[in-house]
Order: sequence, then structure tokens, then C-alpha cells
Amino acid sequence: MNLKDPSLLRQACLIGGQWTEADDKSVMAVANKATGETIGSVPGCGRAETERAIAAAGRAFPRWSAKTARERGRLLHAWHDLIVENIDDLALILTSEQGKPLAEAKGEIMAGCSYIDWFAEEGRRAYGEIIPTPWPGKQPLVIRQPVGVAAAITPWNFPSSMITRKAAPALAVGCPIIVKPASATPFSALALAVLAERAGIPAGIFSVITGSAREIGDVLCQSPQVRALSFTGSTPVGKELMARCAPTMKKLSFELGGNAPFILFRDGDMDAAVRQAVGCKFRNAGQTCICVNRFLVESEIHDEFVHRLKAEAEKIVLGDGTKPGVTQGPLIDAKTPGFMRELLDDATAKGAAIVCGGKQPALGGGFFEPTVVTGVTPQMRLFREEIFGPVAPVTMFSTEDEAVALANDTSYGLASYVFTRDLARMWRVAGRLEYGMVGANETTLATGETPFGGVKESGLGREGGRQGLDEYLETKYILLGGLDG
Repeated sequence: MNLKDPSLLRQACLIGGQWTEADDKSVMAVANKATGETIGSVPGCGRAETERAIAAAGRAFPRWSAKTARERGRLLHAWHDLIVENIDDLALILTSEQGKPLAEAKGEIMAGCSYIDWFAEEGRRAYGEIIPTPWPGKQPLVIRQPVGVAAAITPWNFPSSMITRKAAPALAVGCPIIVKPASATPFSALALAVLAERAGIPAGIFSVITGSAREIGDVLCQSPQVRALSFTGSTPVGKELMARCAPTMKKLSFELGGNAPFILFRDGDMDAAVRQAVGCKFRNAGQTCICVNRFLVESEIHDEFVHRLKAEAEKIVLGDGTKPGVTQGPLIDAKTPGFMRELLDDATAKGAAIVCGGKQPALGGGFFEPTVVTGVTPQMRLFREEIFGPVAPVTMFSTEDEAVALANDTSYGLASYVFTRDLARMWRVAGRLEYGMVGANETTLATGETPFGGVKESGLGREGGRQGLDEYLETKYILLGGLDG
């Protein structure tokens, strides 16, 4: 990997301000997802190292929380600026370990920076309240205080922005945070830790620990000193983590699975719908929590939409994301294409038709062709399960009520999309969709200024926006008495 600053590819963990290996010297190799070649290795840490990270965060918490929000914000801004300055190296690291094209990697890193920039300022607005008193001589008021040591378990599909989205609000309000990145993509997290240290964020405030997900997760869940846990990942794992956290009653913020519907009415802007459908479905090879999982298209325009979606899907260029012209990289591992085939075999056995794609290209490995499938029904796994790959199922509908019913026919509730030029219908349908987020004629949802999160089995809590601070703050009510002389 030809980095301008090779020190950003760090093969050690940052625990309490110390760059360290695992106590037992064990390591985990990390592969380039396009070539299969080994990039490097990271420590295989476990219980003991995690306990040290928690203890260091606990010692650092009083000093960090005592700083003013403005002081913390200055350090966050410095971190932000260093990330931007090193974006070429960070993007190359991200693409190598995750697979997405360099342009997407840079987009992810800049999106992650938006959260740092936002919370560096929003931390100064963690306001309390002075409540009009119901009693003579007394004054109730409310203040908001940092919850304490926080932990974040982050996914492989966005190994940079999912860290900054969690760490920035925690740091902004005065909470140290311990990050456990996905084992498939740890180098982006460690590079962020290098830059956080350079920015002057004190020892113990931002730790990154790699290793056994089970061991590290167990310690983070069981420790009474960890007062908040943020997790992005699958719904089954989220439920397990929630159960493991129950004895210590932590604050939890979970962004879990999705099954996003994309409803296109006959009066929708076809050009905009197709353009955004391709970007939202096939970005990161379909491995995003909010990518379209089901296209619901009104019958009158169904055939035109499928024709145009197929034409755009066939223009996508697969390959190594570091190479010019490549617009889709591999899936996260060589096993995942097999899951795509399982879903497609189930659908075609029940009457669906593959319009394009549907197989692995000659590239092999984790690559899978962009695929469009028609005739998808609620009885098929493609309709029910989170695909997390470049497969676009299309279902036809006839009425608004049918479209909404199909969209809501899932246990998930993260993101949804509706395309129509009818303002009344747009407002009506957006209100009826059982999702935490609705994109109306738009699919770009995430930014620092807005709350991100789902309902039902897609999680709880919000990241981003002013609501993002709430996951790391406790509300304290204070009643002042004896004020009547």
C-alpha cells in the first residue's frame, strides 16, 4: 500500500494512550477484499486488555468531563482537520480492507467528518432547563451531565464513518469512548486513533481495541463502569447485546437491520428515481443498512422502470476499488455471494425472474454481479430478509394503500423512500410508513445535522442531529429550596 504517511497503517491497539500488542502476542491477519492478499495484522486482544481500556477511560473521565464544551470542541475540530488532510491515505486504507471504490471511501470519510464538525459545536448546546416553580420559595431546574465511560462496537461496511458518528457526540459532551471495530476492517479505526492522538485528545479518552468480538463484547457489556453502549450491526446480535447489558442497565443506542422499501408512483420523476435508485441500491455493493431492499413500483410504469434500472445496472464496473473506472468492489468475503445465490434460487423457484446479473463474474472471490429481479412477492426470502448485496428485487403494486401495506410488511423499520410529485400523497405516505427515516424524492439521508435511526427491530436511539447527544447524557433534576428568606 503506497501511503504518503505509512504510520497511519498502525498494527497495534491504542489502549489508555499506549500503543500495544495483545498480552499473549496473538494477532489477526487482515486481507485486501479485492485481491485476497494480506494487508497486515492487528492484535488479538481479549478480556484483560479490554479491562485495562475501561480502567484508563474511567481514570480519564473526570478530567475530560471537567473541560468546557468549547475546549473539547477545539480538539474535535483539530481531529476533523487532520482527517481531511490525510483523506487520500485514509481512503486507500479503507478501500484495501473493505473493498468499496476509492471515490466511495472518500465520500464515507467526509460524511464521517461531518459528524465531528457538527458535534464539536453542538456539544456547547447540551442545554438544561429552569422550570417555572409550582411552590413558593423553591426552584426546580434540570441539568444534563455526561453518562460516563462509553463503548462502541462498529461494523465493517462503513469502518470510518460509523466510528466518528458514535465517538464525536460522546467526546463532545465529556464521555471517554472505547471502540471495538469489526475484525474485517480494523485499520481504518486505528488510523483514526493515530489522528486523534495527534490532535491532542488525551490518553484514555479515545481507545481502539481489536481482537475477539465475543471476549471484548462480553467485558464491555458486563462492566458496570461502562455506562453507554452503541452498536451498529445485525438485529440478532443487537438483541444478544441488549440481553447481556441488562444486568448493568446501560444506555443503549442500536442501529440494526433494515429492509428499506422504495415506493415509486406513476407520477414520480422517473429520471430522478432511476438515478437515485442505482446510487442507493448498488453503493458499497449493496452493503448498507439503508440501501433499497425492495422496489415497489406502480403497475403502469413497472416495465419502464425495470428496463431503465437494468440498463444502469449493466453499466456498473466491477473490480479492485483502487483501480480507475471501477464503480463496484467485492462483497466483504468470498462466502457472501453464496447467500446471494440462496436468495435468488428461492425467488426463482417461487416464480421470480432474473432480468440481469445473478451470478459471480470471472473475478471470483467476493464479487457478485449487479442483479435485477422481477415478480418478487412477500412469500420470497428476497422480500423478507435483509439482502446486504447488489440484488434489486422489484414488486408491482396497484394502489397507494397496497404500496404502504407492502412497505410496512416487515419487522424492520430503519429507512424508507417514496417518489411522487403529488405533495399531498408524499406527506400522507411519509406519515404512514413505519420507519425511523423517510426519504421523499431523495435517498441521501445521513448527515451530521440530522437524526439517524430506526424503529421496530431496526434499533433504538438516534445518531446525528441534536438528538445524537442524548445517547451520552443523563438528565438530572435539582430542586433548590429555602429561597423564600
